[in-house]
Order: sequence, then C-alpha cells, then structure tokens
Amino acid sequence: MDMLFTLDTGTGFWNPLLWVLGTAVAGVIAVFLYSLGERGYKKGTAQTEPFISGNPEPEKGLVHVRSGNLYWGFLDAMDGYYRRLVPLHTGDLDDYVLWYMGITALFFIVVVVFR
Repeated sequence: MDMLFTLDTGTGFWNPLLWVLGTAVAGVIAVFLYSLGERGYKKGTAQTEPFISGNPEPEKGLVHVRSGNLYWGFLDAMDGYYRRLVPLHTGDLDDYVLWYMGITALFFIVVVVFR
C-alpha cells in the first residue's frame, strides 16, 4: 500500500507508481513509433550499405586513419610517460584486477592513516 503514497524529500518527491506509469506510457509511445517504421527493410541487401552520395564504398584499408597518425603530436610529447606505462599493460585481465585491488588497498591505508 506504500506505493500509493508520495515520499516528499524536501527537494522533490518520489512516487514509484508514477514512475511505473511513466515508463509504461513511454513504452507504448516507443512501440507506436516503431510500428510506423518501414516494413520493406531487408538485412543482407544493398539497403544495409552506407550511402556515400551514390559513390561506391571504398576499401576500408584505403580510408582508415590509424590513431598513431591522429595523435602523433600528443604521443611524441608524452613519450617518456608512455615508455614506462605501455609495458605495464599486458592485456591480461588478472593483471588489471591486481592493479585495481592494490591501488584501492593503498587508498584505504592512506584514508585510515590520515583521517
């Protein structure tokens, strides 16, 4: 029965019943808009290819810009930092979790000592 009452927080209000009603109305509107969509869409045909003003799509290797080309100035300026950081990134999730747990433990130690 508490769902029928509004909780006044002093800066606003919270009523779960209104949230459920609002979500249901948004869902009905979304389904209605979806039903107005194009029914002739076919996956795996020319309809799924990007439209580039009528031009054929170029080969990806010819137009792909690698991040090293985009950020060369940044990487060059931060070279000393990245030379030390890149070897630490092994790609193994266990290593990342270990780093996370170690830094979190260090943070908690600092908080306890200097509180």
